[in-house]
Amino acid sequence: MVGIGPGDWRELTLRAVEALEAADVIVGYTLYVELIRPRLPGKEFRATGMRGEVERCKLALELARSGRSVAVICSGDAGVYGMAGLVCELIGDAPVEVEVVGGLTAATSGAALLGAPLGHDFAVISLSDQLTPWEVIERRLQCAAMGDFCVALYNPASRHRPDALRRACDALLRYAKPETVCGVARNIGRAGEATRLMTLLELSDYPADMFTTAYVGNSATRVIGGRMVTPRGYRDV
Repeated sequence: MVGIGPGDWRELTLRAVEALEAADVIVGYTLYVELIRPRLPGKEFRATGMRGEVERCKLALELARSGRSVAVICSGDAGVYGMAGLVCELIGDAPVEVEVVGGLTAATSGAALLGAPLGHDFAVISLSDQLTPWEVIERRLQCAAMGDFCVALYNPASRHRPDALRRACDALLRYAKPETVCGVARNIGRAGEATRLMTLLELSDYPADMFTTAYVGNSATRVIGGRMVTPRGYRDV
């Protein structure tokens, strides 16, 4: 299982590149396959569409059991909302050699574009209720705000969940102030990359999509020189 980072080939780790070059076949979601295909000419690829995760992982295991070296690719890190967990579940105790190759996840790559929004304790929460009930997501959001954590929000909106980010902000606003510094990063590491700073109240109306990662600061987060910064608290600064 290989994390390919946010999209730009330069943001793959050397270990990830080595794993992809050594693999006999690369299996992944269609969009992610197309991101790396130009860099690996002649390599065999197998792709499946959205919501084809189980099918994709079963295909990879079938290929591996036939004796081939298989790389299952995921955007960001394979173990952060990626396929590493599912593959491990499907393998169980079967005699298949498994290696998880970490990658640069959206939380940290997007944070780098905004400045230093995750400079202190933070939580990463997905707003997708496809596999997690909204009630659970809402409770986690409230607990993060109650604990004054910075929060990175994945999957803030989709065609089927156009109001997810607004609902998340409503949950956070029960404990966080409306003027809390927030930011968004869109198309991280890809064409059209962009960022924007705003308040938590403004974030609730932001037209996010699945290519957006949102960041909510804690009570100490502020804008410094046009950058979103959460101080660690060094006393001599």
